[in-house]
Amino acid sequence: MAEETPRSASREAAGVEAAAQPAAAASRDAAGDAPSAVHAIAANAAADPPATPAPKRNDIAQLLDFAGGRKPLTYVGLAISAISQLLGFVPYVCIWLVARDLIEVAPNWQAAQGIAAYGWWAIGGAIASIAAYFLALMCTHLAAFRAASNMRKQTTEHLMRLPLGYFDAHATGELRRVIDGCAASTESLLAHVLPDAAGSIAMVVGMLALLFAFDWRLGLACLVPVVISICCLMTMMSGKGMEFMKSYMGALVRMNETGTEYVRGIPVVKVFQQTVYSFKAFHDAIADYARMAQDYAGTFCRKPQVFQLSVLNGLVVFLLPVAFILAPGEADFPRFVADFAFYAIFSAVIPTAMAKLMFMSEASQMAGDSLGRVRAILEAKPLETPANPQPIEGGDVRFEYVSFAYEGTETNALDDVSFEVPAVTTLALVGPSGGGKSTCASLVPRFWDATAGRVLVGGVDVRDADPHELMDKIAFVFQTNRLFSGTLEENVRAAKPDATREQVLAALRAAQCDDIVAKLPQGVDTRLGAGGAYLSGGEVQRVALARAILKAAPIVVLDEATAFADPENEALIQRAFAKLAENRTLIMIAHRLSTVVGADQIVVLDQGRVAERGTHAELVEAGGLYASMWADYEQAASWKIAGAQTEAPAMKGGEA
Repeated sequence: MAEETPRSASREAAGVEAAAQPAAAASRDAAGDAPSAVHAIAANAAADPPATPAPKRNDIAQLLDFAGGRKPLTYVGLAISAISQLLGFVPYVCIWLVARDLIEVAPNWQAAQGIAAYGWWAIGGAIASIAAYFLALMCTHLAAFRAASNMRKQTTEHLMRLPLGYFDAHATGELRRVIDGCAASTESLLAHVLPDAAGSIAMVVGMLALLFAFDWRLGLACLVPVVISICCLMTMMSGKGMEFMKSYMGALVRMNETGTEYVRGIPVVKVFQQTVYSFKAFHDAIADYARMAQDYAGTFCRKPQVFQLSVLNGLVVFLLPVAFILAPGEADFPRFVADFAFYAIFSAVIPTAMAKLMFMSEASQMAGDSLGRVRAILEAKPLETPANPQPIEGGDVRFEYVSFAYEGTETNALDDVSFEVPAVTTLALVGPSGGGKSTCASLVPRFWDATAGRVLVGGVDVRDADPHELMDKIAFVFQTNRLFSGTLEENVRAAKPDATREQVLAALRAAQCDDIVAKLPQGVDTRLGAGGAYLSGGEVQRVALARAILKAAPIVVLDEATAFADPENEALIQRAFAKLAENRTLIMIAHRLSTVVGADQIVVLDQGRVAERGTHAELVEAGGLYASMWADYEQAASWKIAGAQTEAPAMKGGEA
C-alpha cells in the first residue's frame, strides 16, 4: 500500500495534466496580476548567478508579492489599523480629563462643566476606532484572499510543469498540506496578524508617549513589566522556540501525509479487524507531534509564559509602591491622584498590546516556515524546454548507454542500458522485481531525465523535444488507473478532449467495454465515482485502454496492465491489447510471462542491467534467466491445491 500511494499520484497527475494546464492559465488571467512570483523564482533559478548577491527580502515582503495588484491594499490597511489603535487611546485620555476636573473641584462636583463633552469625545473616539479597524481588515482581507488564491494557483500550475517522477518522491498528502494548509496560514497572517501588528506597534508608540506625558515616574513603573514581558517572549520565540516552529510545521505535514495513506488503507485495516495502532506510521506521527507539543508547551514555555502573564496582569504591583513613595512629596496632590487614576486604568491596555505582539511573532514564524515549503515547490526544477525543439518523426524508441539514479540514492537504478524498439513492433520488459523495468519505461515520456546516456523517440533525444509533443506521441496504461468523478464518456474523452461522441464509443468498443456500457443505467452518460456507479478493477483497466486507444498515440507504454484483472477481464484486456497494438510501437512491462510470448523482442533486466535480449523461443533455448523465470511461471500455472484432490477419496471412503 505504501508503494502504490506515490505511484498513484504520478498516474493521477499524468491523467489530468492536459486539462489542468488550460485551467491554470485561465486562473492567471482571472487574477489579473503582475508577473507571478513563481515566474520570478523560476527565472532566477534558470539565470546565471549575479556577480553581487541581491539583498535577501524578508518573508512578509515575499508573501505580499503573491497579492499582485492588491498588494497596496495591505499597506493601506496597515496604516488605517495604526490610526485605529491611536483613536482607541481617546477614551483613556477623556477618562483622565474627567478625573482631573472632578478632583480639582472636589467636593463641588457640579463645578466641572466639561465632563459631558469628554464623554461624547470618548464615545466618538471609540466608534471611530472600531470603524477604522473594520475598514483596515477589509483592505487586508482583500489582499490576503488574493495572495492565498495566487499561492494555490501558482504552486498547482508549477506542479503541472514538473516531471511526473516528482510525484513519486513527494506524496499527495504532503503536497496537499503544503498547497492548502500553508496558503491558509499565510492568509491568516496577512488578513489578521499584520494589521494587528501595525496596530500593536502604534499602540506601543502611543503608549510610551502617554506613559511619559503625565508623570514619567509612574510611566516608568508601568514600563518595567513590559520590558520583562518582551524578554520572556524573546526567550520563547527565539533559539529553541524557532526550531520548535519548524518541527511543528513538519509534524503537521507528516501527519497529513501518513493520514492520507491510512485513509486509503482503511479497507485493509477493517478486513483484519485492526485499530489505528496497526498503521504504525500514522500512529507514530501523531505520537511524535503530541510529545513535541507537550514538551515545548509544558516544559520549555511554561515558566516564561506564566511569569510574563503574571507580571503583565499584576502591573499594579509595580505601580502602587511607586505611588506610595512619591505621594508624600507631591506639591499638587490632586493632580498626582488624577495621574495615578489614569495609569491604573490605562494599564489594562498593556496586556492586550503584548498579547498581540506575541501572536504576531508566532504567526510570523509559521508563515515563514509555510513560505519556505511553498518556495521548495516553486523552486523545484521543471522540465527543461529546448529553445529550438526538434520535431519527433517516427515511432521508434532507442536507449543508448542509459544510466539513471534516483535522487538521494547512491546506487544506479539503471546502469548502461542499451536497446532499440523499431517502429510498429512490440518490446516486452521482464525481469525480477526491482530490476529497473518501470524505471526504464518512465524515462521514455520524461518522468525523469537520464543521468547518463540518451533516450531517443523518433530519432530525437527526449530532452531536445517539445514536452507537449512528446506527451502527444505516447499513451500510458498503468497497473493502477484512476477514473475521475464524471461520466464514462468524460473519463474516456480525457485522453482527447476534442474527440466526438462517435470516436469515444468506437474506442470503448475496441477496448472490449460493450458489457460495461450495457450494464450502466445511462450508458456512457452514467456518472462514475461518488454518487454514481462503480467499476471493478478489471473494468477500470479496460476504460483506461479505451483512453489509450482514443488518444491514438504512435507509442504505447503498458505497465503490467493485467496485474489486477480476473481471468474474464484479462481475456478481454488481451483482445483490447491486440487492437491497441495495431500500427503502434508497444512497450510493455509484464510479470505474467504469458502476455509477452508473442512480443517481437524481449529485454530481460536484472539489477538495472540488460541480462538478456531476444524472442521468447530464443531466450527459452538459451537457458538463462528468462528460461528460469519461464520454468517457474509454468510450474506456478499448473499448481493445484493438493488437499482438494486427497480429501474427496477420503470422504467417499467414509461414506462407504
